[in-house]
Amino acid sequence: MKYIVRGGRDLFKLLPDAFKGIKQIGVSLFLLNTLLFWQGPAQAQNMRDSLTEAKSNIVVKADNYEEVFSHMKPNSILGLSHGFLFSHLQSTGLAFPKNISVIAVCPKGMGPSVRRLYVQGKEINGAGINASFAVHQDIDGRATDVALGWSVALGSPFSFSTTLEQEYRSDIFGERGILLGAVHGIVESLFRRYTENGLSEELAYKNTVECITGNISRTKSTKGMFALYNLFNAKGKEEFATAYSASYYPCMEILYECYEDVATGSEIRSVVLAGRRFSMKEGLPAFPMGKIDQTRMWKVGERVHATRPSGDLCPLYPFTAGVYVALMMAQIEVLREKGHSYSEIINESVIESVDSLNPFMHARGVSLIVDNCSTTARLGSRKWAPRFDYNLTQQAVVAVDNYLPINMDLITNFVCDPVHEAIEVCARLRPAVDISVPPDAGFVRPELRQTGN
Repeated sequence: MKYIVRGGRDLFKLLPDAFKGIKQIGVSLFLLNTLLFWQGPAQAQNMRDSLTEAKSNIVVKADNYEEVFSHMKPNSILGLSHGFLFSHLQSTGLAFPKNISVIAVCPKGMGPSVRRLYVQGKEINGAGINASFAVHQDIDGRATDVALGWSVALGSPFSFSTTLEQEYRSDIFGERGILLGAVHGIVESLFRRYTENGLSEELAYKNTVECITGNISRTKSTKGMFALYNLFNAKGKEEFATAYSASYYPCMEILYECYEDVATGSEIRSVVLAGRRFSMKEGLPAFPMGKIDQTRMWKVGERVHATRPSGDLCPLYPFTAGVYVALMMAQIEVLREKGHSYSEIINESVIESVDSLNPFMHARGVSLIVDNCSTTARLGSRKWAPRFDYNLTQQAVVAVDNYLPINMDLITNFVCDPVHEAIEVCARLRPAVDISVPPDAGFVRPELRQTGN
C-alpha cells in the first residue's frame, strides 16, 4: 500500500494542531544547504510564511547542525530533508539516539524551485513541489502529524510515504542519474558528435541541451513519454528508435553500478572523503571543486541564451529524444528492479527532472546548475557525468556509426511498458502551474558568490 496525502493552503489552518507542543523549529543549514540544492533558506522561508498565515507563534530559526544536535532534548523530533545522515550513520555502524523521534520530509526539487512554486502558490492553491515523507522513529505518537504538517507548510500539493533508506537511495542515485550527472554527460557527448558531423555549434547546442530542457521536458511533463514518441513522424520515430536502442544498455550499465555504490554506502563515503579534501590538511594542498562553465560548449550556450526569444522551447530533435528517453527508462527499470514504489520512481526519474531542475536549466543553463547546486550533487555530477559521456561515445555512437540493427524488443518493451500509465496518473499530481523562473530569480549560493568556488 502506497500512501499519498493531498496538501494545499486550505490546510494551513490545521498546522497549529499538527505542531502542537512545538515552540521552536530549528533549520540546520549544514544538512540542508550542502545536501539539498540550497534548500535551507527556501524551507525556512516557506515554513515561516505558512505558520504566519496560520497565525501560529512558533519560531523558525536557522542554526548550524552542531548547535541543533547539542540542544536536542528527550522527546524532541529530528527532521531530515535528505537521507544522507541516515546513510552515513548506517555506513559507520551508528544510529540515531533512541530518545528522540526521527522524521523526514524531502521535497522533490531543488531549493529555488521549492521557494518559487510556493510563492506562485499564493495565487493558485496547489502550486508547490511534491515531497516524500518518512517516519523513522516515533517515541510519542506525534511524528506522523508533524511530518505531514511540515510537508503541507512547505507548500507540497502531494506528499508520498517512503522510508529513509528508500529515500536516500533513490535521491542520491537520481542526482547522479537523470537529474544532473547523466544529463550533463549525455549532452556533452551529443554536442561533440553533432559538431563533428557538421552542425554549427549553436545548432548542436540547441539540439542537445535546449532540446532536452525545453521541448522534451515540457512534453513529458504535460503529456508523458509515450506522447513525446508519438509526436514524431515515421522517419523521426526511426531516428528515435536508433538512438534509444543504441543508448539503453550503455546507460543501464552505469546506472546499475551507481545504484549499488549508493546502496552499499560507497558513494556516501566518497562524498565525505571529498569534503575533507576541500581544505588544506596535514600540509597537503586543498582541492576545492572547480567550475565547468568555461569550456567551449558552455560558452556557446551563453551565446544561445543571449539571443533566444522569450518562451522559445527550441527544436524537438528525435535522436536526442531517443538518447534521453533511453536514459530515463533505464533509470526507471533500475529503481523498479530494486523495489522502489512507482510514485517514488516517477518523482525521482520524471517529475523532479522535468518540473523542477530542467526548467531552471533551460532558463539558466546546465553549467550554472552543475556549478551551484549542493555539494553532494556537484560531486556526483563531476564523478558520474564523464562515465555516461564515455560510455555513450564508446558504445552507443559506435553502434550507430556501424549501422547495427535496432533492437526491436527494446522498442516494443518501451511502447508497452506499464510505466506510461503510472506517469499519466502522476502527471495529474504535478504542480498546478508551470514553474516561473524570472530574470531576477536568484540561484547562486551566497557562499559561492563570496569565494568564487
